[in-house]
Amino acid sequence: MKSMRILAVLAAAIVAAACGSEESSWVGTVTDSAGVAIVVNPAEGMWGAAGGWTVEEELRIGALEGNPDYQFGQVGWIAVDSESRIFVLDMQAQQIKVFGADGQYERTMATRGGGPGELQGAMFVLMGPGDTLLVPDNANQRVNRYAPDGTSLGSFRMSFEDGIPMMFRATQSGTIAKQVRPLSLPGQPAVENPMDAIVTLAADGTVVDTLMSFESGETFKFSGAAPEFNIYSPEPVWDLNEAGNLLFAINDDYRINVYASGGELMQIVTKPFTRKPVSDRDKDAMMGFIERAWKDAGVPAQMIDQLRSAIHFGESFPAFASVVAGPEGSIWVQHVKVASELSEDEYESFNPIEDTGAADWDIFDSDGRFLGVLTMPSRFTPRVIRDDLIYGVWRDELDVQYVMKLKLIGHETT
Repeated sequence: MKSMRILAVLAAAIVAAACGSEESSWVGTVTDSAGVAIVVNPAEGMWGAAGGWTVEEELRIGALEGNPDYQFGQVGWIAVDSESRIFVLDMQAQQIKVFGADGQYERTMATRGGGPGELQGAMFVLMGPGDTLLVPDNANQRVNRYAPDGTSLGSFRMSFEDGIPMMFRATQSGTIAKQVRPLSLPGQPAVENPMDAIVTLAADGTVVDTLMSFESGETFKFSGAAPEFNIYSPEPVWDLNEAGNLLFAINDDYRINVYASGGELMQIVTKPFTRKPVSDRDKDAMMGFIERAWKDAGVPAQMIDQLRSAIHFGESFPAFASVVAGPEGSIWVQHVKVASELSEDEYESFNPIEDTGAADWDIFDSDGRFLGVLTMPSRFTPRVIRDDLIYGVWRDELDVQYVMKLKLIGHETT
C-alpha cells in the first residue's frame, strides 16, 4: 500500500510538470527513498505573480467595553461543534463562552474552582466525538467533560506522573491527541531516557494509540530542583489531519515528516530556508514581557532576580513557528516573527505568547508541493481550521482580544 501512495505522488508530480499554466509550473523534485516520497521544493511557489489563496474576515466577536458577555481576558483555545457554535476558553476567567454561528452570545460554561465541572488551570478546549467538550485542567490534574448544553459529564484524571501535557489537538472528526513530556520533577526519581510521546485518547482518557515517541525539546526542563528555560531551542511541532496522518517536525530544520495513520513515514517535505540570528534587542523584548508577567503575578523582586538567571537564549530563531493541517490535505507552515524587525510601536506591544508566529504562512498541497504564501491579518493568531474557515484570536492596537473567523478564498480552484 505504501508503494501505491508513492506512485500516486510521483504521478501527480509528472502531471504537474506537463501542465502549461502558471499555477502548475512546479520545478521541485520528488524522489522515492526506501518507500518514502522526498519532496524537495524550490524557494518560489506555484502561485507566482498570479496570486493564490487569500482570507477575508467573516465574523468578529468581542468588545472593549459594554456587555461583559462579549469581553475576553486571555483567550486560550477555541472549539467548534457540528452546528458551527463557537466555544471560547477564557484562561483569565477560567470560563467557556459559547457563541452561535452568527456570533451571538448563548451561555457561559464552568466557573473557577476545584469542584466538579470547575476549572483552575485550563488552556485548551477540544471538541470530541458527539460534540462532547473536553477541557484539560493542569491545576486540577484532570480533564473535564461537558455536554453541548454545558452540562458537566464528569472528568477523568490527568496524572503528571505520566508526563506533562505539552500540547493537545482535536480533528474535525473528533480524534483527540496530546503530546506528553516526562520531567524529573522535584522530590521524584529522575526520569531515565526521557522521550516525548504523541498519543490519541478515548473519551474516557484512556490511551488508544501511541503515534510516535521522540527526544524531548529543551525549551523547558528541570536542572536539579530548579526550572531551566532555553528560549528558541529546537522543539517538536505537529498536527493531525482529517485522514489521520501525523505532520511532525523539529523546528530547527525546514523538514516536515508526514506519517500515515499506521505509523509509517510516507513523505518528507523540504524547502530552502535561512535561520535568523537572535539579537540583543530580541532578547530584551522577550525578557521585558516575561518580567512584566512575573510582576503582574505578584512575584517578589528577589525571586525575579533568581528566575532571570534560569532563562537562556539560543543563537538563532527556529526555521518556522508552527505546522498546521489545512483543508484538503494541505500543510501550512508559519513564518517566525522577529521582534528586532518590528516598528517601534509594534516592538513596545510585542507579545511573545501571541506574536511568536508571523502573519505569513507557507502553503503546501497534499503532495507536498509549495504553492505560495498566505498572509493572515496582522495581530491574528489562528486556533482552529475547519474546512475553509479559520477561527482565531485578533488583538487591536490596545491589545484587546477578539475572536475572529476568516473565510479562505481560492483554495477550491487549486
